[in-house]
Amino acid sequence: MIQTPYYQIDRSALIRNMEKVARLRELSGAKALLALKAFATWSVFDTMRDYMDGTTSSSLFEVRLGRERFGGETHAYSVAYSDAEIDEVIGHADKIIFNSISQLERFEGKAAAAGIARGLRLNPRISFSGFDLANPARPFSRLGEWDIARIETVMDRISGFMIHYNCENEDFDQFDQMLTQIEETFGSLLRRVEWVSLGGGIHFTGEGYPLERLAARLKAFSEAMGVQVYLEPGEAAITKTATLEVTVLDLLNNGKELAIVDSSIEAHMLDLLIYRQEAKIAPNEGPHRYMICGKSCLAGDVFGEFAFPERLKIGDRISVQDAAGYTMVKKNWFNGVKMPAIVIKETDGSQTLVRDFGFEDFASALS
Repeated sequence: MIQTPYYQIDRSALIRNMEKVARLRELSGAKALLALKAFATWSVFDTMRDYMDGTTSSSLFEVRLGRERFGGETHAYSVAYSDAEIDEVIGHADKIIFNSISQLERFEGKAAAAGIARGLRLNPRISFSGFDLANPARPFSRLGEWDIARIETVMDRISGFMIHYNCENEDFDQFDQMLTQIEETFGSLLRRVEWVSLGGGIHFTGEGYPLERLAARLKAFSEAMGVQVYLEPGEAAITKTATLEVTVLDLLNNGKELAIVDSSIEAHMLDLLIYRQEAKIAPNEGPHRYMICGKSCLAGDVFGEFAFPERLKIGDRISVQDAAGYTMVKKNWFNGVKMPAIVIKETDGSQTLVRDFGFEDFASALS
């Protein structure tokens, strides 16, 4: 038996998501690039590359991983490139997207010499996000250009735009309205380029999402603007495909029933802490309620309160749901808590241990 804690990726669930990605590509003509900022566990890229067109990145290391481990189209984006890394970035990319006109003017010569397409991030100053922290159109945002007159001055030096303005958007009608507003505001620019990436954050693999309506809208946008549309699914590609498997280490009552597990939200599911969210534990039913707590020394290291059909015992296993996106890419060595192993649940139900972490990994991450 594999020792907890470990992330378990369900390959069958991943394939179900990938089939929706493929269906959207087929119906809309859009291309789909995996957003490595959300999920970069390359041990399942062999499954994903059959359904997607490539990857998009936010850093040198991500663009290199996309080129070497995924293949297909490799789009490079970063809020800012440095002189020390730009040559290597260009060496791995098919397209490079600059966050600002300043960065474009600084490095466009290198990109042109390498023969790769150049793009610019466009900030539409509208967005769908429940969190100001993740809102790309927040006041004084550094993410992209919005001044049409300024952008006009560099139109002869770019071939496309990237517009990322959604975050976990499950509302197709809201997406439709915002895209219409973008068309009305920036259509004169969009019609002059060859490709437009509409970014990620569209929850089109979710249950009940009107995939066919989204496909029709993307196709209409592509035809009206005369562009190849790209999408950059991150969370949507891997939602509900993984769990974090943990074990109860101790039980106590300090006014509430508490269960301490061999994991930590700060170290293993950091977004729960950042966005003040509870974990998901299924089925979360029954008469016995427990606060599930992490083992780090952080006072607020709490997964949440959940209901169980039976009283918990030391040694019981708990499966934390939806533990793929923004988990493995953010795991860290806080308190020296053992990092979860990475396990694949194969389509036949067997488990494959693809990576374990030990003391040498902890030590080598430091000095």
